Amino acid sequence: MPKITFFNLPEDKRENLVHAAKKEFARVPLYQASISNIIKDAKIPRGSFYQYFDDKEDAFFYLLNSHVSSYKQHFLETLRKNNGDIFDAMIDFYTTIITEVKENLQFLRNLFLNMTHRIENVMARSFGENDLNEDFKKISNLINKERLNIQDEDELFHMMQIISSVTFHNIVKKFAGELPFEEALNNYRTEIYLLKKGFVSG
Repeated sequence: MPKITFFNLPEDKRENLVHAAKKEFARVPLYQASISNIIKDAKIPRGSFYQYFDDKEDAFFYLLNSHVSSYKQHFLETLRKNNGDIFDAMIDFYTTIITEVKENLQFLRNLFLNMTHRIENVMARSFGENDLNEDFKKISNLINKERLNIQDEDELFHMMQIISSVTFHNIVKKFAGELPFEEALNNYRTEIYLLKKGFVSG
């Protein structure tokens, strides 16, 4: 978590520092990222960086949490737009991720190809499936369960874990294999529709 001095910065200076950090984490994975490059691009003294963040991991996870918060909101909106159809919503959501602007796309690519347990835990919050928390309840309330072959919230939770695993796998496959957009989307759509056959009755 950034220090209070970071949040006290004028908005333009804060955005400048965030942009410099995002640029570096888009260039290389976290373990290869250089604070020197961040401060050079942000045009701030090295000492200033440590007034705002403990280390590069602190800056990275601040960015990651911002992304997750944004994706979480977008996912809820996507569910509403699809009238609670979780399968169609996931296809729309996946499409959004793989068509991100170039810098965000490269940031995500480094993220998914260099996944750690800590990063995975943060990413799981996009779907609110890391535990039966408030985020999961928000998602659950929006899902149309009429024709779903599930008995209770616990089964819904596990269904979401399966869908999340398929989604993560496809994102990694897209980035690792540098698959063309149409191929990546068709692969994902096929797997989601296969899941739909098993989870939807009638």
